[in-house]
Amino acid sequence: MLVKVFGAAVQGVDATLITIEVNVSRGCMFYLVGLPDSAVKESHERIISALQFTGNKLPTSNVVINMAPADIKKEGAAYDLPLAIGLLAANKTIQSDQLAHYMIMGELGLDGTIQPIKGALSMAIKAREDHFEGLFVPKQNAREAAVVNKLKVYGVESITEVIGFFNNELELTPTVVNTREEFFEEQDQFELDFAEVKGQESVKRALEVAAAGSHNLLMVGAPGSGKSMMAKRLPSILPPLSLGESLETTKIHSVAGELGKVTGLIAKRPFRDPHHTISTVAMVGGGSYPQPGEISLAHNGVLFLDELPEFDRNVLEVLRQPLEDRRITISRARCKVEFPANFMLVASMNPCPCGYYNHPTRSCVCSTTQVQRYLNKISGPLLDRIDIQVEIVPVPFEELSKREWGESSESIRQRVVKARNIQRERYKEFSTIYSNSQMNSRLLAKYAQPDSAGLSLLKNAMIRLNLSARAYDRILKVARTIADLEGSLQVKTPHLAEAIGYRNLDRAGWATQ
Repeated sequence: MLVKVFGAAVQGVDATLITIEVNVSRGCMFYLVGLPDSAVKESHERIISALQFTGNKLPTSNVVINMAPADIKKEGAAYDLPLAIGLLAANKTIQSDQLAHYMIMGELGLDGTIQPIKGALSMAIKAREDHFEGLFVPKQNAREAAVVNKLKVYGVESITEVIGFFNNELELTPTVVNTREEFFEEQDQFELDFAEVKGQESVKRALEVAAAGSHNLLMVGAPGSGKSMMAKRLPSILPPLSLGESLETTKIHSVAGELGKVTGLIAKRPFRDPHHTISTVAMVGGGSYPQPGEISLAHNGVLFLDELPEFDRNVLEVLRQPLEDRRITISRARCKVEFPANFMLVASMNPCPCGYYNHPTRSCVCSTTQVQRYLNKISGPLLDRIDIQVEIVPVPFEELSKREWGESSESIRQRVVKARNIQRERYKEFSTIYSNSQMNSRLLAKYAQPDSAGLSLLKNAMIRLNLSARAYDRILKVARTIADLEGSLQVKTPHLAEAIGYRNLDRAGWATQ
C-alpha cells in the first residue's frame, strides 16, 4: 500500500514542501531514500521505540520510504513524526484519507512525546501557500506557527494525539493567536528608558539622529562613561516594527531556534550584542547546513559590537558587504542560501589600550604610537560605513547626583518616527531605499544639496580638519536626517555643522591632539 504524508524542509528562511511516500509490500527490508542525513536515518530507532511504548507496531513487511524531491538534503529529527504517521497509515493502523490535507512535523522522543523543532513559522507559511487545511507541530511551537492566519495549527504533545485525530477518536482544538492584539500590546513595552540616563545630552542627540536615519554609529569613550548603557536603550527610540517586518524577523529567529515557548510574533526590534570572541561563521551565518548568524538575527534591529577593536579582524571585515547589500549569501557545495541582514550597526570602543586618552581627569599612559595602532585595528573600509562617530566624556558628579529624570524614550521616539515617515514618503518610489543612510550619489544631489553658505562651511571643514573624501557623503546623509528631524525641506548650515561634528575619527591627527 502506498501512502503520502507531507512535511517541509527549511532552506535559508523559507520552507520547501517535502512529500514522504511510504510503500509497504511483501518482504522484510527497510529502505529510507531521498537524501536523508544521519539524524533522519536514525529516526528508525526512535520511531520503533515510540510506537512500541504507545502500543503500536511497525509494518513487518518490506518498507520503502522516499522523501521527495530527492535532490534536497533532509536534515534533523523533525521528520520523525511524519515518517511514523506514514508507516502507521501504510500498515492501515490509522486512516489515510485525511493525510493529504495536513502538513506534519515533529521530533519523537522514545516514549512517543513530541519535542520542539526549528522553523515552525516558515513551515506554517508554506502550508498556507500550498492550501493545506492544517499543520501539526509540537505544542511548544504552536503559538509560533499560529500567527499564520487561515490555517489550523494543532500543537500536539504525543504521537497518540495525532493517531487519535486521524482515526476520528480524538478531537483537537487548533491554537488561536490574536496576532494583531498581542503584537501592538507589546510594541511599547521596554525595560530600559533614556529617562534614566544622567547627562550625556550630546550623545543622546547623536543616538536620536542615528535612529532617525538608520545610520551606523561608533561611540568612543573611557570605560564607565555609559557607552553600553546608552546603546542598550537604542531600541526604545527606534520606530515600531510593522507587521511585515515582524513576520520576517520572527521567521529568522524561528529558523535559528531562538524563539521562546510562548512567543508569537516578535514585537520589538532585535538587539544583538555578541561577545568579541565570536567566530566569523557565528557572525555572518553558515555551517555545513547554513544557519543565520548574528547579522541576520539583528535584521530590522540593532547589532551592537562592544569593544570593537577586540573583535577578530576577519570578523569585522566580513561585515562590509552585508552593511552595503543588506543581505548575506552563503554558498556551499550542495546549496546556496540567502539570509536578510538589514541591521543598524552600533559599536563602542575605548580611545586607547589603557582607556583614558582625552579623559578630563585621568592621565593616559599610552604613547601616541600605541593609540594610533589601537585605532588602526578598525580598517578604513569598515570605518567608511559608519556615518556617526562620537566621543563620550564621563559624566561629572554634579550630573550623576541630580534627581531629575531626563527626556523619556517615548518623547525621542516620536521625533524619530516623524522623521522616518518623511523619509518613507520621499523614497516611496525606490523599493530598496527606506532611509537617508541608503541614499546614493544621485539622491544626495537631489535631496541633500546644501546652499552656498553650507557648501562654504563644508569646504572649510574638509580643509581645516583634513577630513577624508569618504566623509563628504556621510556628512550630507547625516545632515539630511538632522533636517528631517527639524522638518526642514532644505539642508541648512546648522544641519551641516552638527553633521561635521559627528566625524571625530576622520580628523587628521585625532590621536595626537
